[in-house]
Amino acid sequence: MNENLKIGDVVQLNSGGPKMTVTEVAEDGSRASTMWFAGSKREMGGFPIEAIILISDSAPAKK
Repeated sequence: MNENLKIGDVVQLNSGGPKMTVTEVAEDGSRASTMWFAGSKREMGGFPIEAIILISDSAPAKK
C-alpha cells in the first residue's frame, strides 16, 4: 500500500473482511492499528501496511 494512512481512514485486509477505521499509524509507517464492529462488539487489531488496502480516506466531504 503506497498511500500515507491517516487516523480516520477506512481500510480492509487484502484478503477481504470487515471495513476497519484506522486509529493509529506507527511512526515509521509500517503498521496501522484499526477498530471495527462485529455485530455490536468492538474489535481492535494491528496490521502491517502491506496487508491492508485503503477503502476511503478521512478527508472531509466537499459541499
